[in-house]
Order: sequence, then C-alpha cells, then structure tokens
Amino acid sequence: MAYTQNGKVALITGGGQGIGQSIVERLHSDGFKVAIADLNLGTATAVAEKLGGQDGGAIAIQVDVADRDSVFAAVERAVSDLGGFDVIVNNAGIAPTSPIEDITRESIEKLFSINFNGVVWGIQAAVKAFKKLGHGGKIISAASQAGHIGNPGIGLYSATKFAVRGFTQTAARDLAQYGITVNTFAPGIVRTPLMEELAKKAAKDAGKPEEWGWRQFTGGITLGRISEPAEVAGVVSFLASSDSDYITGQSILVDGGMVFN
Repeated sequence: MAYTQNGKVALITGGGQGIGQSIVERLHSDGFKVAIADLNLGTATAVAEKLGGQDGGAIAIQVDVADRDSVFAAVERAVSDLGGFDVIVNNAGIAPTSPIEDITRESIEKLFSINFNGVVWGIQAAVKAFKKLGHGGKIISAASQAGHIGNPGIGLYSATKFAVRGFTQTAARDLAQYGITVNTFAPGIVRTPLMEELAKKAAKDAGKPEEWGWRQFTGGITLGRISEPAEVAGVVSFLASSDSDYITGQSILVDGGMVFN
C-alpha cells in the first residue's frame, strides 16, 4: 500500500530504537509526518532514511530530553521542517536498577532529569506550539507497568513513572480548555535493548544467570509472553488518532495482564 499522509505531524523522543522506533514506524504508516528525536542522531537518522527522509515525511533531530532548551528547539524544528505540529510522544527514558541502599543524590537527579523532567519539557514545548498554531493537540507520554505498581530492584524508575502519571492527570485537567488531551501508555516487559540490559544487570547484581534476570520481570504475565514493540506502538497509534478524542488523563496498560485496575 502506498504511503498517504494524513496532514498531521508527530514528534517522538527516543525514536531511534526500541519502542520509540516502532512508534515512529507505526505513526508514519498511519500517515503522520514524523520527527524522530533522539540523543543518538545516528540511529535517528537511520530510521528517518528508512522511511524516505524529509521527502517521505521523516526527519531526524538530536535532542537531550533532560535539557529544556533542547526539547523546545526540537519541537520548533519539527514545526518549521514538517509544516505543523499535532502530536508529541514523550517516549525517551532510561531504566537502570536501583537497589535501595545504593540510591544516591546523583542517581535520583539523573533518572528524574530524563524520565520525568523530559516529559515536563515535552509537554511545555508542545503546548507552546499548539497555541502558536491555533489548535489543540495530543500529548502522549511513556509511563510503565512499574508506574502502576512498584517493581523490585527498580525503585527510582518506578518513582519516575508514578510521577509521570500524576503530572499527566493534572496536565489533562489544566489543558483540556485548549483542546489538548494528555495520556500515557504503560508498557510491561517489552523485547527491547533497554529491557535486555536491565535483565542482564539484575542477574549480574544477584550473581545469577541471565535467564534468572528475565524471570524477575516476566513472571506473572497473564498472556505468558513478553510483548513486542509493535504491540505498544499500536496503543500509541490509537492515542494519536481521532478515535481517542474523548480520552484524557488516562494511563493505558499494555502489559499482557500484569496489573489489573
């Protein structure tokens, strides 16, 4: 099927690999022009070129989500280069292990600066763009199954994702008057390089084999398997579409049945 643009523009942070790349590819297939924003410009560029580059409705932008100015500049470039702005997906994040006794001021500041502050900057930058363009829009951020229930060994990561959910609920109330919806998607265990690194680290810290590390995160999945990035991207596609226009302030779990609300 030939690629047909829908006249809308989306920016995805952390779009150069893993879940972010799958979101980029899905939204592009849905007809969005996509700005692939990533700290690693090389991976972002490779994804953009795969989708046909600017002529094909895809550009790569280097961004450090912990830096407010960098996030604002990325959104401004998406507007100027792609001719509009309708959706931001605040997907970038890191997930290191954080044994309780080993948490430091520096580790707190680093994780929150990326996982939480990056979402705040993304929301602010999107709101500025939406208002300037004179229309509403959709803000979609990455929460996590670990932002619905605390997971062992990743206390700081869980804390950042609980914070993202809380901020999203307030933003949804504050921004509804401007026609802006604000939601999160909450993946469980997804087959990504980040998850593989986390499982290996958990096993190494415990002096166990790698398979033990995976079991710490995959036990209790009702559907009996970890998810693929494309399955998470499908939910983001829904949140970016008009089908979700009456949904705001929500966190949609995509975890195969790990947490039930």
